[in-house]
Amino acid sequence: MITHILAMSLLAGSSADKPARSVVAAERRATVEPAPLNFINARQLYAWNEGAIYQAYVAPGMITEIALQPGEGLIAVAAGDTARWVIGDTTSGSGEGKRTHILVKPYSAGLETNLVVATDRRVYHLRLISVLRHAMTALAWTYPQDAMIAMKRAAAEVAPAPARPVEPPLAIEALGFGYVITGDRPAWRPLRAFDDGRHTYIEFPASIAVGEAPPLFLLGPKGEAELVNYRMRGRYYMIDRLFDAAELRLGTGRQQVVRITRAGERRLRHGR
Repeated sequence: MITHILAMSLLAGSSADKPARSVVAAERRATVEPAPLNFINARQLYAWNEGAIYQAYVAPGMITEIALQPGEGLIAVAAGDTARWVIGDTTSGSGEGKRTHILVKPYSAGLETNLVVATDRRVYHLRLISVLRHAMTALAWTYPQDAMIAMKRAAAEVAPAPARPVEPPLAIEALGFGYVITGDRPAWRPLRAFDDGRHTYIEFPASIAVGEAPPLFLLGPKGEAELVNYRMRGRYYMIDRLFDAAELRLGTGRQQVVRITRAGERRLRHGR
């Protein structure tokens, strides 16, 4: 009888722990940490993704700036702990270039809270962690979905095709970000790759504008490489197809090579 009660108690405890474990696992997967290659000077650039949690490291005695998209209107800012954190906002610029900046400062190190920023375009979720030093000066976002919409609109304006049927609206929820970037770490190493189900986009850091752009090679099932047609729009490569693996190669002799691999369930079947 005692053994039965103990077993039932353990089972109940295990069952009660499942939601908590699910929450922890989901938040761990959703959390985006700052990465060295995504810094432009002292500002960390995150890629905007719905539902992601963006980590920010701050320090007492220092203000960390969180910059929203130019033209984006602030609706509300809410923090989990308002007693031990100073949180304010200001703006810069004017007209369409007007930009909102959220300013964050903790009272001491060793604190942690969350921050929710609601705007007229989206909702940002951040986790703020206070440290003694090495805090982040500033952070902002890039918006791959917006950039892709702008590229499609620009392409349609440059080369209108009235005889072709009108394409359906871009389904933002269909974007796939399941690409892994490995290999060398040159200054032009891509920040990320994503696709819309028909086209693949490779996003480079802003420094690509002042350096030599690497050619793109697709890799076949046996590792054979072939050049592929692509267009450069700003700091994005736009490829009119999907691929499982590709490489960016630059240089003679000792080449710099960066590989982009499509991962997960959306991998293609060769010969399709």
